[in-house]
Amino acid sequence: MSDDEAKEEKELDLSSNDVVTKYKDAAEIVNRALQRVISECKPKAKIVDLCEKGDSYIREQTANMYKNAKKKIEKGVAFPTCISVNSTVCHLSPPAGDEAVIEENDIVKIDMGCHIDGFIAVVAHTHVVTEGPVTGRAADVIAAAKTSADVALRLVKPGKKNKDVTEAIQKVAAAYDCKIAEGVLSHQMKQFVIDGNKVILSVNNPETRVDDAEFEENEVYAIDIVTTTGEGKLKLLDEKETTVYKRAVDKNYHLKMKSSRHIFSEINQKFPIMPFTARALEDKRARLGLVECVNHELLQPYPVLHEKSGEFVAHIKFTVLLMPNGSDKITGLHPLQELKPTKVVDDPEIKAWLSLSTKSKKKGGGKKKKGKKGDAQEESTDATVDGADSMDTSQA
Repeated sequence: MSDDEAKEEKELDLSSNDVVTKYKDAAEIVNRALQRVISECKPKAKIVDLCEKGDSYIREQTANMYKNAKKKIEKGVAFPTCISVNSTVCHLSPPAGDEAVIEENDIVKIDMGCHIDGFIAVVAHTHVVTEGPVTGRAADVIAAAKTSADVALRLVKPGKKNKDVTEAIQKVAAAYDCKIAEGVLSHQMKQFVIDGNKVILSVNNPETRVDDAEFEENEVYAIDIVTTTGEGKLKLLDEKETTVYKRAVDKNYHLKMKSSRHIFSEINQKFPIMPFTARALEDKRARLGLVECVNHELLQPYPVLHEKSGEFVAHIKFTVLLMPNGSDKITGLHPLQELKPTKVVDDPEIKAWLSLSTKSKKKGGGKKKKGKKGDAQEESTDATVDGADSMDTSQA
């Protein structure tokens, strides 16, 4: 490897200011996209229209960035906008022409992602379509997700292990008489890699095992929390609901059907690495071709999962950068609605976790640089998190 190649390799993590800037630029766009979608979550709004608005905003905003770069920079949607309502848990991004709408009092879970040069920022948020405060079990399940996310933020730090987070979030959910949904994974992210090898398991069980891992400085994680008032055993009810896929880059197969070859060619051109929704493909008769691609493992499907009908489900996801000066939460900053849970969380261990700082103690007493936008953003992010914690504690 030449010195230039070694330098380029080294700069692919958070030790490079350019990389940090791209993560934060992607985060700023996806945070604004989320705000726009939340503002449109009103009774009778079509779910497919909301998904399209989220994706369109990300495409438009990223198209205006890095136009004059020396080499072409890939940028755009890193995960298509999904809107999953009530007991539908995740990955619902309906086909064009779908007539499903949001209704009053629906619990709406919004999930989306943006990338710039392959540096990915993802976010998920839960919003209830109501004018007043959220009460009862709906408030419990959202407070459980929020408090679990706040605890996870404080435990995903260098020196801590993935199993520490798994155990903690289960304890938090139980304090609200809720459960963490099984099978939900929080992944390390790298350039053009949305689901890296280091993983945090949501629930320990014999069917799903992951390698023990320790968090390290300069890593990036998507922390993914799904809480439920049900049993947490999510189910695929209908494979035809699946519309989100990702190219399995390590797989090859000579497809038999002409329609499959045509659609796979389009996918390789437009979506060679990042997840996409079938709605974004030009060929609207792509269903059969997609099925053959999935059957031969050329595509990884993101199935629409469901909890038992009638149960309440909340979803919160945020992106965190493990910087030398501490954890920098760059997405998931949108405030929740006022919550009035039925449960009071007074467990001393949970309170101790929530009191942990997200910042690292400086070694050697180095001086803090003045006037950097990143510093201001870190301070405001921390204030937002701390404010949310105190809100949760008082309302719980």
